[in-house]
Amino acid sequence: MGTVGIVAGGGQFPRLVAEELRKRALKVVIIGLRGQTDQRLLECADVYEEIGLAQLGKLLRLLKRHRVEEVIFAGKVKKPSSLWQARPDLSAIKLWHKLRSRNDDQLLRAVASELENQGFKVVSPTRYLDSILTPQGVLTKRAPTQDEWEDIRFGWEIAKAVGNLDIGQCVVVKERIVVAVEAMEGTDATILRAGTLARDTVVIKICKPIQDRRFDLPSVGKGTIASMIKAQAKVLCIEAKQSLFFDQKEAIKQADQAGIAIVGVCDPLEG
Repeated sequence: MGTVGIVAGGGQFPRLVAEELRKRALKVVIIGLRGQTDQRLLECADVYEEIGLAQLGKLLRLLKRHRVEEVIFAGKVKKPSSLWQARPDLSAIKLWHKLRSRNDDQLLRAVASELENQGFKVVSPTRYLDSILTPQGVLTKRAPTQDEWEDIRFGWEIAKAVGNLDIGQCVVVKERIVVAVEAMEGTDATILRAGTLARDTVVIKICKPIQDRRFDLPSVGKGTIASMIKAQAKVLCIEAKQSLFFDQKEAIKQADQAGIAIVGVCDPLEG
């Protein structure tokens, strides 16, 4: 029986991954992030340990102690405004000072590189749970209108350009005007901020072109739709096969009731 370690943030994703690993008769070692990980994850773990957000040295020691072979990063992480608020250990401080850029993708790549240098294999959670990936096509009863498709194509280019700079994964547009761009605040806050500026907007969420697919894939779910309803947004475009869609049936039903169109797209610029 192989041993897989899950570095678990918040939300339901770590639990879904752990349950799938258990079904495959794999030993599950969960390393929770203090103050962020759902404690109900203990039920899904053969071994449960906990670390602070920036305790890289402790993470390495725990993975070695429990003879973990593969490591998966799953779940939301609430980032402090600075590393020092996270009380980093010496390993984390050394890594931090090596980084030219400290945005999400570069930071996660650096952590993965440190783990792999120590003999661990860092893999994507979708290796075991690909059913949660966003399907391609119109997913709701309502399809985007012609004008909304124009906004999708416009917003897609903007989102990919922003993603190339490792800033965020989401943009909100209306009538080919950028209403809001995601940065550190997250998608829901971006959507709600856009709602204070415009109604009937189009939300585009993509996988960054530079993104390492092993972690921090774009994700949407019921909370995303709830934010769109509050912001009076009308369309959600998600990158198909490269993003996670949680609680798909419930979220789509919620969107149908609100008249929101959801579409999974590989590249609207090609169609």
